[in-house]
Amino acid sequence: MKKSRKALIAIGAVAAAIAVGLAITTVVNVVATTAEAEAIEPYGQSVEVAGKSMNVLVTGEGEDLVLLPGFGTSSPVLDFAPLIEDLAADHRLIVVEPFGYGLSDATEDARTTANIVSEVHEALQALGVTSYTLMGHSIAGLYGIEFAERYPDEVRGFVGIDSSVPGQPNMDVAFPTGLLGALKGLGLVRLLSGVGGDGGYASPYYDDHERQQIGLLTQRNSLEPTYLDEMARIRTNFADAEGRTFPADLPLLLFVQHVNPANDDWLPMHERQAATVTDGTVIPLDGDHYLHHTQSPAIAQEFRAWEAQHSSR
Repeated sequence: MKKSRKALIAIGAVAAAIAVGLAITTVVNVVATTAEAEAIEPYGQSVEVAGKSMNVLVTGEGEDLVLLPGFGTSSPVLDFAPLIEDLAADHRLIVVEPFGYGLSDATEDARTTANIVSEVHEALQALGVTSYTLMGHSIAGLYGIEFAERYPDEVRGFVGIDSSVPGQPNMDVAFPTGLLGALKGLGLVRLLSGVGGDGGYASPYYDDHERQQIGLLTQRNSLEPTYLDEMARIRTNFADAEGRTFPADLPLLLFVQHVNPANDDWLPMHERQAATVTDGTVIPLDGDHYLHHTQSPAIAQEFRAWEAQHSSR
C-alpha cells in the first residue's frame, strides 16, 4: 500500500513538473512572439486581395518575372534574395507572398490550389502585371499548372526550381496538424527551433541580418492556422492535380536536383513532365531541394539563355 502511495506521489510530481514546464514555455512563447513582431523589418509593398493585405516585392526593370515560393516558406522575398539580386539587373521581378507567408495577412479561406492561384492572380492584377514568366519552387509547380491553364494569355512560360510534379510519391500523407498547432501554442516548437542551425540559409549566400529576419518570420508564420490548413490540403491538392500537365504549347524549363536521395525517380519524373509539352527543357543541378539558395548564379545564367530563345513568344 505504501509503495502504491509513493508511486502515485511520484507520478503526481512528474505531472506537476510537466505542467509547470509547459506553462513556462507557453508564457515565454507569447512574450517572445510579441517582442519579435516589433523586430521584423518591413519590405515590399501591400496590395489588397479579397479585403486583406498581401505583401509583394517589385524590383528591377525589364521583362516581368513572377516568383512563387515553396510550401511554408517563412519569407519568400528573403528566401529568393540571391536570385533576386542577380535577375533584377535585367528583369522586373514580382515576388508574391501568398496569405500566411512573409508579411502577408493570414486568411481563413481554404488553402486549395484554386483559391491560392486566384489570390495571387488578383495581386498581379492590382499591380497591372498582365504578361509574365512564372518561376516557382517546390509546390509552386503544382500551382503553376493551374495558373497556366486558367490564364494562358498571360503566362509566357514556366520555370521550376525543383518543382513538384503531379503523381509524385508520398503526397497522400495525413499530417497531424492539430498536434503541430498545439505544440506551437505551447512553445515547444520554439524550444526545438533553437537547435536548428542556419535553417538552410548558409553563408555566404545569406548574411547574419537576413538569417535573423528569416528566423523572426519563421516564428511568426510557421504552424499558424493558414500554414496548417495548406499543409492539411497537400494531399487533396495533389490528388486533384493527378494526370494534369502544363499546356502543350507553354515553354517549360525545369531545374532539378541531379540526385534526390529520397527519390531515385525524381529527375526522370521531371524529364517525363517536360516531354508533355512541345518545348520542355530539364537542367540537373547539384544541390538539395533549395537549389536557389546555392545555385542562383547557374539558375540565372541558364534562365537568361533559355529566355533569349523564347523572346518572340
